[in-house]
Amino acid sequence: MENAIQKITTCFMFNGKAEEAMNFYTSVFDQSEINSVFHYEDGTVSYATFTLKGQTFMAMDNSNKQEFPFTPAMSLFVTCDTEEEITRVFEQLSQDGIVLMPLAAYPFSEKFGWVEDKYGVSWQLNLAKS
Repeated sequence: MENAIQKITTCFMFNGKAEEAMNFYTSVFDQSEINSVFHYEDGTVSYATFTLKGQTFMAMDNSNKQEFPFTPAMSLFVTCDTEEEITRVFEQLSQDGIVLMPLAAYPFSEKFGWVEDKYGVSWQLNLAKS
């Protein structure tokens, strides 16, 4: 399949922290960048796209001022390529967040960790089988 266009994109709605979160995520993951950002007059994000490890995501700030939380029932599952990467990413995402499962060996994975970051987004990190 040549350069398939992504048909379904995960969209994050933040409560005023969209740009901060995108900057944080693109600093954590390799092969990542902010592609575009459009703002409301008050400076919050009306629409943005960013890429993490080659996967495109959308982001926006909640414009109706009602605080909608994220939930760990929906998480991003990230396959990390190296031991160094999974350790670094887990440490960065855990900072000011909540560790749901510590980074360790489990019956289903030689190294796995689950964390809810400081923005409330849930990440499952798994080391690729060698």
